[in-house]
Amino acid sequence: MNYENLAKEILKNVGGQENVSNLTHCATRLRFNLKDVSKANTETIKKTKGVMGVVDKGGQYQVIIGNDVNHVYKEIMKIANIEGNSESKEVDDRKTVAKVIDTITGIFTPILPAITAAGMMKAVLALLTAFKLISTDSQSYQIFNFMADAAFYFLPIFLANSAAKKFKCNPYLAMMLGGILLHPTFVTMVNTAKETGESLAIFGLPITLASYSSSVLPIILGVWFMSYVEPIADKISPKAIKFFTKPLITAVVSGIVILVVIGPIGYIVSDKVGLGIKTLESYASWLVPTLLGGLTPLLVMTGTHYGLIPIGINNRMTMGYDTIIYPGMLASNVSQGGAALAVAIKSKNKEIKQLASSAGITAVCGITEPALYGVNLRFKTPLYASMIGGAAGGLFLGLFRVSNYSGGSPGFLTLPSYIGGESMMNFVYACIGAVISVVVAFVAGLILYKDKVEAIEDENSEEVAVDKAPLMNKITIASPLKGEVLPLTEVKDETFASEMMGKGIAINPTEGKVVSPINGTVQMIFKTKHAIGLKSEDGAEILIHIGMDTVQLDGKYFTAHVKDGDKVKVGDTLVEFDMDAIKKEGYELVTPVIITNTMDYLEIVPKEIKSVNAGEDIITIL
Repeated sequence: MNYENLAKEILKNVGGQENVSNLTHCATRLRFNLKDVSKANTETIKKTKGVMGVVDKGGQYQVIIGNDVNHVYKEIMKIANIEGNSESKEVDDRKTVAKVIDTITGIFTPILPAITAAGMMKAVLALLTAFKLISTDSQSYQIFNFMADAAFYFLPIFLANSAAKKFKCNPYLAMMLGGILLHPTFVTMVNTAKETGESLAIFGLPITLASYSSSVLPIILGVWFMSYVEPIADKISPKAIKFFTKPLITAVVSGIVILVVIGPIGYIVSDKVGLGIKTLESYASWLVPTLLGGLTPLLVMTGTHYGLIPIGINNRMTMGYDTIIYPGMLASNVSQGGAALAVAIKSKNKEIKQLASSAGITAVCGITEPALYGVNLRFKTPLYASMIGGAAGGLFLGLFRVSNYSGGSPGFLTLPSYIGGESMMNFVYACIGAVISVVVAFVAGLILYKDKVEAIEDENSEEVAVDKAPLMNKITIASPLKGEVLPLTEVKDETFASEMMGKGIAINPTEGKVVSPINGTVQMIFKTKHAIGLKSEDGAEILIHIGMDTVQLDGKYFTAHVKDGDKVKVGDTLVEFDMDAIKKEGYELVTPVIITNTMDYLEIVPKEIKSVNAGEDIITIL
């Protein structure tokens, strides 16, 4: 995969870097905050080779890439000045729920690697201890243990940094607030006051005797408050000494308020949430894990699953374990893998088998987006199978009140994070619940999934794809232009030449008129009129891209005769363009004609001719 080209294509189709106010990424997806979502060409992005899907939910425009997302993110950051754009203060007219989801996601996504690493270290330590390979009294255990604890203990400082970026305030002053909550002197004063029954106060203002290590809500609320204090400090500070007074005022005011007001509020809310979950657990321990096991794929699709992570962390902070969030997500994640593996076993399409097997293995290890977007959601029935398996496993884990002790990305690799309590039975039940999820999803997948096209062997033992009836379906695509026929490999644009967008042909036009190559519907005509997306009655999706880089003409010299949603027949005029004027502007007119859903077919076969008239057959789809 050419990451640079993919990055350029995505950036162009989200409206360019000027339309991006912020960009982060998680394990499998790019997460854009766009200034104007209407400028994004969603259908084009979805059809781009290397993109598994697009989700516009929770205040974020999410482009699902898969395991290569980090490479694509780096390429985008190389070519775009997005970090500078993130400081913009445009009016945010999103709904409150969308803002909250976006904020939570933006704060937790950057710190997930640290939390995952800590959880995995805890899991490894639990295994070493369980098999008596290391003693809890040894220095090796103690050192490795505090190394794993570091990410959880100093969680407020990590959250302070990412929250500051989200709330657009100074990240170092924000981390200072986290340091105030965790400072050894403050911790000692709180512990001493608890033992002696004394109280703590600053300038007569009482300080609640609370511990903030591993806490989530207090620091997020504190940084949010600081984001309002900092601009005021900037405004009232004399210009000559602003360098000193602005951070001084911000730190003093925010520090005192977080110790006296915000920290205690966050601590109380966290405590009450933990108490509420414990009460729910005592009456219906099976309910939430069952719902999460079944419905988490839908939450992942919208990105709202990140809103559950703080609850799981809070449960471990207040109760020492989590029986709700992580067990439910464990059942869901591994069931996604089970359903994908069922597709890998049952499908006779080599490409699907390879994709489903690799995505299934990744999912049972805890990263589900490749399976969800690449396989399960794509074919629908595996998604239903995964939801059935997840609900079954979640029900088991809930009924036996299986507890998670150290987090990590829910999957088989983090099963040791369920080692804890007075015996190993919690770990055993976690393993059984995970196996139930995989097996039920796998069996359901085998029952529900069917290839759209099945593979058989001909007399020469060569594998060919056939539909059940008739033997071979053929779709013909007419030429939308009159001109010289060229192979895509000769197009001077790597995106088209590499078939990243799909297979097809290119035409160097001799007439400035584009006609419909199919009977079907206009899915999308770009505002710049230089490209048209069509869908035939047979389901083939065609992109006609007039010229190279002609999007920069912003519609000049193009005249559209159709609009989105129009029904068209072969030969109907779609767009007319002034060839001479476009050439004088310095643009090439070579026009790729791409079958963007190439993956849905066995083969795309261009006709071997050197020239063509508009309306003549040019491509056969098998």
